[in-house]
Amino acid sequence: MNSVTIRQDLLASVVVFLVALPLCMGIAIASGAPPVAGLITGIVGGIVVGSLSGCPLQVSGPAAGLAVLVFEIIQKQGLGKLAIVVLIAGLLQTAAGLLKAGQIFRAISPSVIFGMLAGIGVLIFGAQFHVMVDDAPRANGWKNLLSIPESIAKGIFPIDGKVHHLAAYVGIGTIIILILWNQFAPKKVKWIPGALIAVAAATALSSILSLPIRYVQISDNFLSGISFMNLSELPKLLTGDLLLLGVTVAFVASAETMLSAAAVDQMHDGPKANYDKELFSQGIGNTLCGLLGSLPMTGVIVRSATNVAAGARTRASTMMHGLWLLSMVAAAPFVLRAVPTASLAAVLVYYFPRDRIRSLSQGED
Repeated sequence: MNSVTIRQDLLASVVVFLVALPLCMGIAIASGAPPVAGLITGIVGGIVVGSLSGCPLQVSGPAAGLAVLVFEIIQKQGLGKLAIVVLIAGLLQTAAGLLKAGQIFRAISPSVIFGMLAGIGVLIFGAQFHVMVDDAPRANGWKNLLSIPESIAKGIFPIDGKVHHLAAYVGIGTIIILILWNQFAPKKVKWIPGALIAVAAATALSSILSLPIRYVQISDNFLSGISFMNLSELPKLLTGDLLLLGVTVAFVASAETMLSAAAVDQMHDGPKANYDKELFSQGIGNTLCGLLGSLPMTGVIVRSATNVAAGARTRASTMMHGLWLLSMVAAAPFVLRAVPTASLAAVLVYYFPRDRIRSLSQGED
């Protein structure tokens, strides 16, 4: 590896890290899980899956495409049962990779995946709209969508001393900064992700004004946020419902990963993806995520497209972005605790579903 390659991979890893940091936390919150669960998945996706990946420039981490399903599992089964579901999904993916089943998932019509992701994007929008005004998501997707006017009213009119309007200002401000940055940022600094600029600005303003809104909850001790699975309890907890959910997560995660890998192949002129190897690496990653009690992962197109656009040459970029995530969580959790959850929700409201399908179909961020 020459010095030019090392320099390109280092720069790309920093850019991907800056994109991944708010998305890992935001997707965790959208999934009904603590932010650290999303960060752990991002770390495993970067360091472990990145080192084994059959698509070296693809970035893996918590995916919005699984957020709705994961939210339902957590609400009905709990985080402990989610870990079992993710473990099952990981083992199935690992076996499928060893059996060279990657091409089976490649055979699924992209229109099916696009349709699924479009529906998921709408549901994410509905749930995160409420979080953006420090309100609680409703029990299901339809209720989330139908009660959006209620959250708008809370964001406009302060009621009973509540501070929904303050969170709404932070959320709307985040979206405005995202739009302005993406449209008018000078070319010299365009490489800095708009999501980072918007969240950083919202965080700084909220801290300066000491706004009494909700912030990211994360412990000083990174290891205390890891819910290691007790394997001795697994036989007692394993049920047919969890097995079915594990199969579902494995199928959706694999299909999205293969579609993302195919899109990444079209973005660069280097070696093309080995889909069986990629499926195997995803299985190893999800198996570890299950054991660590974190969220399931897939290959994620927005972060992957950012990696390629930033000039990544090898898998080192993906692996280093995982190291930067680990360093941030371990060394500077106080920074993460200053981030308003309304700002993270606003990032998801802005990007999904508007950019989700466009990025998958066109390979753009």
